[in-house]
Amino acid sequence: MNIINFLLGSIFGESFIWVPILHIIIVLLFGYRLISVRRPVGVVLAWFLIVVLFPLIGISLYILIGERPVGRKLTRKIIRMDREYAAITETMRQRHLADRAQLPPEGRALSLLAESKNGSPVTAGNQIELFTNSLDILQDFIDEINQAQHTLYLEFYIWALGGDADRVGEALIAAAKRGVKCKVLLDSLGSKDWFKSNWPARFRRSGIQVTEALPIQIGRFQFRRADLRLHRKIFVIDSRIVWTGSMNMVDPRTFKQDSGVGEWVDAMVRIEGPVAAQFELTFSFDWSVDNPKITHFKDIVPKEDLLVGNVLAQEFSSGPVYRDDILYQVMLSAIMDAREELTITTPYFGPDDGLIQALMAAAGRGVKVTLIVPKLNDSTLVAWSSRSYYSDLMSSGVNIAEFHGGLLHTKSLMIDGRAAIFGSVNFDQRSLRLNFEISLIVYNEPFCATLQKLINSYLAQSDLVDPMRWSKRARWRVLLENAAHLSSPLL
Repeated sequence: MNIINFLLGSIFGESFIWVPILHIIIVLLFGYRLISVRRPVGVVLAWFLIVVLFPLIGISLYILIGERPVGRKLTRKIIRMDREYAAITETMRQRHLADRAQLPPEGRALSLLAESKNGSPVTAGNQIELFTNSLDILQDFIDEINQAQHTLYLEFYIWALGGDADRVGEALIAAAKRGVKCKVLLDSLGSKDWFKSNWPARFRRSGIQVTEALPIQIGRFQFRRADLRLHRKIFVIDSRIVWTGSMNMVDPRTFKQDSGVGEWVDAMVRIEGPVAAQFELTFSFDWSVDNPKITHFKDIVPKEDLLVGNVLAQEFSSGPVYRDDILYQVMLSAIMDAREELTITTPYFGPDDGLIQALMAAAGRGVKVTLIVPKLNDSTLVAWSSRSYYSDLMSSGVNIAEFHGGLLHTKSLMIDGRAAIFGSVNFDQRSLRLNFEISLIVYNEPFCATLQKLINSYLAQSDLVDPMRWSKRARWRVLLENAAHLSSPLL
């Protein structure tokens, strides 16, 4: 180091000797910032390494995405509205208190944990159908819109331009013109191309209310983290029907066709019954938080429950500021609760050491653990980082299947064929700790049997990773995977 400093000093002059001193000061101040708030060790070490090696780049990145603020003003609004929201959800919990008795013993702990921190209760009397063809789902959306009589509420991370997604937009405009109240809430970053198009103006001219969630504002990165996103997928029709799952408002034939991974493969559920009111309540909360014209959350009254089936289920939402880390706790609890079989489908796999150890422990105690991920991924860094976990997981008995029928985008976790978590949540730290996410937890064996058929169809289009062959892969691949793994706490 002294030789390098001497050479640089000879080239750039005596003033250069202050650069190492400034570097040390920056690192010390940054280290103080990191330890001032207790955070996961892996995250702290990853950031510290980046700043030590690349101080200016590291500090800039940390300002952009290093912490979890959504902005002071928005934080205050969320906290205020969450208190108002709590009164409504408490009434909902009291109304469905008796439904807890229908929970199977193995689902009780999971349900109570998901309900904690002002969450939604489990409800009986629901009808839930699983849909697996994206083009059919888009047509179903259009049919639902055409039949709607009162309200249409749409909340998505991405609304992509082109294909049948445009047909959904045209149907929505027609519905608004015939008097249906329509609200559209889209993430600013995920739907950036849509917001730059003529669709927002067309929607507003036809009477559709449009709100941009978590807008990215240049100059405010130091107050609001740029990559905290609204990742939910919710479509509410007439306050009685809800669609949710992994699918954005996109046509798979046109969406990201230049990424070289094939068509996105998704699944959605159509919900009728008491649990639909929980999804509408979450939409109303998000709409109120992201709409600057709304200051309070007091006039939302969930509709009376209508029993239409026999499925036991609950809505499960999460996000930064409110319900912090509850999603991580629920996922960890679900893995620990498994006794016979645990199956996970996710496009992005990047858990922390706690979840990895839980998966390995489940396999070690005899649970058949299967992880299904896409063989090709639109995020190269995520793909390499994901593979860095394979050896440890397979050495413990975890089965890993790589889906080759497109980019598998379905996000599900099924426990013992009796309970399932299904929705927008990826099995990575971004979903578990950063994004605003939504899931449906279902305690129903017939639904799980239907989901199992879908999983089997994915397995039929997958290659099971062979542990012996994997251990013999090229050394450069191991090094690249492990290097990518260093960034996993930040992905």
